[in-house]
Amino acid sequence: MIHNMSSVLQLLLAGESLDTTQMAQVLGMSESDIESEMARLKREGTLLGTRAILNSDKVESESVRAVIEVRLSPERDGGFDRIAERISRFDGVESCYLMSGSYDLLLFAKGDDLKAVASFVSERLASVEGVLSTATHFRLRTYKEQGYHLGNFESNGDKPAISP
Repeated sequence: MIHNMSSVLQLLLAGESLDTTQMAQVLGMSESDIESEMARLKREGTLLGTRAILNSDKVESESVRAVIEVRLSPERDGGFDRIAERISRFDGVESCYLMSGSYDLLLFAKGDDLKAVASFVSERLASVEGVLSTATHFRLRTYKEQGYHLGNFESNGDKPAISP
């Protein structure tokens, strides 16, 4: 949780693609103040980067994305941290989260094809000391990405009806 979040960071997190001139106008600040604040946020490690949100159905890409649940045996002195740090450094791992529940780590992974992801799981991930088991789920279709609805799905724009 970010306490005392800067207005620049709040605007960036709102998901709008604004340049520094537009951000300055919205926030009533100078463009140099916006640039200074963004530099400070990057320097402190609060703002790690900005990235576009793509509709993968519109981009010609043959890559495959998977969600991998990983059960671990914690280390005596390091718990899950050292194992998670090691796993998160693999090139194919886009995101790595420590979870509560029936598995310990949740990975978002990417590969050139199904075989590449399967090979990563069976040859690299499963061989990491402390990994007890994995469950791999391949992404078939994306309906919503980071708050943005993708595609033209039939909807009246409202939230789904709640059944009694």
